Amino acid sequence: MHRPFRKVFLGILALFLLPIAVHAALYAGKEWPASYRDADWSSVGMLPAANADRSARLLVFTGRTGRWKGIFAIHSWVVIKPANAAAWKRYDVVGWGAPVRSNGWAPDARWYGDAPRVLVDVRGDVAAALIPKVEASIAAYRYNHPGDYRIWPGPNSNTFTATVLRAVPELAATLPPNALGKDFRSLPYVGRTDSGTGVEASLWGLIGAKAGWVEGLELNFLGLVAGLDLRHPALKLPGFGRLGFDDGTAVAAPAPAN
Repeated sequence: MHRPFRKVFLGILALFLLPIAVHAALYAGKEWPASYRDADWSSVGMLPAANADRSARLLVFTGRTGRWKGIFAIHSWVVIKPANAAAWKRYDVVGWGAPVRSNGWAPDARWYGDAPRVLVDVRGDVAAALIPKVEASIAAYRYNHPGDYRIWPGPNSNTFTATVLRAVPELAATLPPNALGKDFRSLPYVGRTDSGTGVEASLWGLIGAKAGWVEGLELNFLGLVAGLDLRHPALKLPGFGRLGFDDGTAVAAPAPAN
């Protein structure tokens, strides 16, 4: 093997394949639900009843996927509550039937037994202003026909959530690196990152790179992402997600005081 190709191979091994191998070994040593039916999908009690708080609220959650997929990826979903609403609205994308599902689970439910993590949480007037943009993005989501869903490279649940975040760059939020499918695009792309704070180049979400204040530095190889988070210092590693501040999930910019 010629030296330049050997260096590229070793670089790919170190950045992408080795972390996945280590994470797979650690993952195998834990007890996980054997099937969908065995998993716990109940609420963790994080959110109050919708009518207990009149304020508008917008959240994005993530949770580790089940079985072998948990080695590589998380699942993400969107939760909204307009001001004075009597119920929460939860939106997920799933791999059967029409992909976009409404209220299939409690808004703060475990995903395949994994307790959800909060990626975005804004309230009050800020949330009220953003919710119409979120709803418009969900209504216009282009991959909402039976057969559109693909686990890899997308469009999947994380493609959906990334599309929503793209519609509301005011959140200054980005999905974690192990949100496999977040970078999927139907065409090659060169332009600004979703947050508008950097630049990105991507070939269908399979090969790409981005640099931005919100996104940090990311290299994408076959959907696996490695890089650095500069805003909240951390390593980004395939399988693991973020290793650094805030315990493994991205952090949304704080909502301005009402």
